Amino acid sequence: MWIEALIAVTFLSGLVVLLAPNRWAAKLALGLSLLPLVGSLWMYGQFDATGNALTGGTVAFGTNANWVNLGQYALNWHVGLDGISMPMVVLTTVLTTLAILGAWSHVEERESQFYGLVLLISASLLGVYAALDFFVWFVFWEAVLIPMYFLIGIWGGPRRRYAAIKFFVYTNLASLVMFIGFLALVFGLGDSISSLSLPAIAEALRAGQLGSLGGVPPGTLKTLAFAAMFAGFAVKVPIVPFHTWLPDAYVEAPAPVSVLLAGVVSKMGVYALLRFNFTMLPDVARANAQLIALLAVVSVIYGALLAVNQQDLKRIVAYSSIPSMGFVVLGLVALTPYGLGGAAFQMVSHGLIAGLLFLVVGAIYRSTDTRMVADMSGLAKRKPTVAVLFIAGAFAYMGLPLMSGFAAELYIFLGAFQATFAYAQLFTAVAMFGIVIIAGYYLFAMQRTLFGAFRLDTDVEVGATPLRDTFALVVLVLLVVALGIAPDTVYTMIQHAVTPLAGGVM
Repeated sequence: MWIEALIAVTFLSGLVVLLAPNRWAAKLALGLSLLPLVGSLWMYGQFDATGNALTGGTVAFGTNANWVNLGQYALNWHVGLDGISMPMVVLTTVLTTLAILGAWSHVEERESQFYGLVLLISASLLGVYAALDFFVWFVFWEAVLIPMYFLIGIWGGPRRRYAAIKFFVYTNLASLVMFIGFLALVFGLGDSISSLSLPAIAEALRAGQLGSLGGVPPGTLKTLAFAAMFAGFAVKVPIVPFHTWLPDAYVEAPAPVSVLLAGVVSKMGVYALLRFNFTMLPDVARANAQLIALLAVVSVIYGALLAVNQQDLKRIVAYSSIPSMGFVVLGLVALTPYGLGGAAFQMVSHGLIAGLLFLVVGAIYRSTDTRMVADMSGLAKRKPTVAVLFIAGAFAYMGLPLMSGFAAELYIFLGAFQATFAYAQLFTAVAMFGIVIIAGYYLFAMQRTLFGAFRLDTDVEVGATPLRDTFALVVLVLLVVALGIAPDTVYTMIQHAVTPLAGGVM
């Protein structure tokens, strides 16, 4: 019952903070967020699952109990963790605590509501990563949208309402498209399944038990369902051309909310692509590998070029997520042990790096009242600690050796080069060029903002960064370096879970 306890404690903590006085909210939320953090770290230490939860592997901390019957289908409370979901649970609790700590300098009104909603998002995210029944998973999936809508719409920037509505509409419509695609598979399986258990559905699909539906033959049905689910999840990731909600939501959201949005909410889409499309329908993925790889490469190059044209530091970091997620999709479509493992490792790595850079940008903005690259220079002289942390985050994004970004991209590129679909090596080589563009715009941003003679085109006096903000940034840097030096701390359990999907052993 550890998963249930983790979700319940986080959810109840959110309710408690919502009802608490504003003056207590920040400290209360931070203290309560430590409970699921410690719990998830304990679970990580006790983790003993083997294989993949959807392909017959064992799960850790699993529960499978009948909930309610809906016609021929049993809706069960089915949860459990394998080597893919366990790291995401820990990432969620870590970023939640650090986002709450980093929010103390940003949130000055309606604190109880803000911190309560953050904890409610965290509880829903834990459910998404632990659920092994589609109905349970979908409830948690949709539950993330509501608090995130309010966090952007109430505490965001000048265009917060537009950004919140755009985020909600895009992701909600995407969920509908995905839902239709998945139900088409469920109905096509007919009597071969009796529940919405994700392992049971995955087993039936991989065993070739899908029949026709409404006159649509099984092969066509699988392709259409794959396309619907891919489009629905791609919006959440996001990848090109489904990315247009990203700059508005990431930029208008407060920095701590951007940490959660880029660090773990967007990873829901990648996680779902891996669980649904590439686990349940690998044959369709292989048949359309070139098209998927093309979308991945376009996301890498086009996303990087979009970042080059930005003058707002937060927009640069926001657009940087698109190339990173393009690398992930390239790893997934390779369907090799290194490719799949690298994609899952990149989810963790990018979550930490994106969280670090959004908090850095938030610290700069709080001290200077601007995020525009052209409005400042020489900040390293006035804010040396933040400058060092900014440089560390940027180098991690560039894939500097001994940082987690290097390990993630190395695994992905090794796996993509080993892929068997036509022109896989060419796609990989073009994607690797994206790192050069990423390095270019981060080096430009650092040179303009951190070095040279000090200049600030505002009347604001540059203030000191609070110790609590610095602490959150240092923790993230240490985690990024730790995973870069010892990637097997996470990668080994990931590899055990993804190797069955590739149909082989490394």
